[in-house]
Amino acid sequence: MKAMILKEYKHLEIKDIPMPHIESADEVLIRVKATAICGSDIHGFDGSTGRRQPPLVMGHEASGVVESVGTEVKTLKIGDRVTFDSTIWCGQCYFCRQGQVNLCDARRVLGVSCDEYRQDGTFAEYVIVPERIVYRLPDNVAFEEAALTEPVSVAMHAFEITDMKPGESAAVVGTGLIGLLLIQIIRAYSPHLILAFDTDEKRRKAAIEAGADVALDPQDPDVHSTVLSMTNDRGVDRAFEAVGASAAIGTAIESVRKGGSVTLIGNISSKAEIPLQSIVTRQISLLGSCAIAGEYPISLALMANRNINVRQVISNIVPLEEGPLWFDRLYRREPGLLKIVLTP
Repeated sequence: MKAMILKEYKHLEIKDIPMPHIESADEVLIRVKATAICGSDIHGFDGSTGRRQPPLVMGHEASGVVESVGTEVKTLKIGDRVTFDSTIWCGQCYFCRQGQVNLCDARRVLGVSCDEYRQDGTFAEYVIVPERIVYRLPDNVAFEEAALTEPVSVAMHAFEITDMKPGESAAVVGTGLIGLLLIQIIRAYSPHLILAFDTDEKRRKAAIEAGADVALDPQDPDVHSTVLSMTNDRGVDRAFEAVGASAAIGTAIESVRKGGSVTLIGNISSKAEIPLQSIVTRQISLLGSCAIAGEYPISLALMANRNINVRQVISNIVPLEEGPLWFDRLYRREPGLLKIVLTP
């Protein structure tokens, strides 16, 4: 089969490799119809994360058609249009039994190769995954849209663990892909105030188009007073940080009211400084949001009902053969690019 291989850091090749075969009775062979490039793939492209050790087929955001099923597969059949979780969880450990499959002790992520394991991903014509992580697509959700179910579900997980109450206001710090999807999710559930923060003017404009009421530059010296003026001198009820850097975390904490919460989604940095006294003296709750824990069905429903329009964040849809070119453009941070979808 055709696949895009990370041959060495910063070097991708389109090659023919052996087609995978079902080995376990609960596995499903899927012909990939669309697969999106994730920011984590870009960060792993140069070896900086240590989680994309070559040679490797990267990729974990995808959709396709069931080509073959194992003997114990009960819920899927050949020809089904599907998408699937990026995380393969065991279903047996303590965390899986609690429904926290994102924290599985044996968690493996598609398209990741690290010291602990190697799991080829979706930048190929075919991929094999266990039945338990596969979801059928609604009829009106196209393959290229369904390839973004994974990032939608990442944003949805952050929203669900935050447990926003009706009438609460929110701030979203960082309006890249996850931030823009999160704004759409919050807007789908609440007609109340949504503030967006980004240093990039074009991304602030995109935040307004996604549903934010106001988009602010966190580097503006008057930004804090602006937030207070819009929130009865209190700050927003909930803040979401979708960057993963000290400055952005500080903006999120500063924007939230006393007794509010900040949900941390971004993890571009392994460590960050936080304004500890502000958190403690204002009794701010910090929540860490990791991956996905069963949000695929609700994400697909929101996409099918057009409460979330993922086409707003798709910059281009191109053949897999063009993948190396688009990786390079994304790695160089070409302005205006968000999500690139590849079609094997």
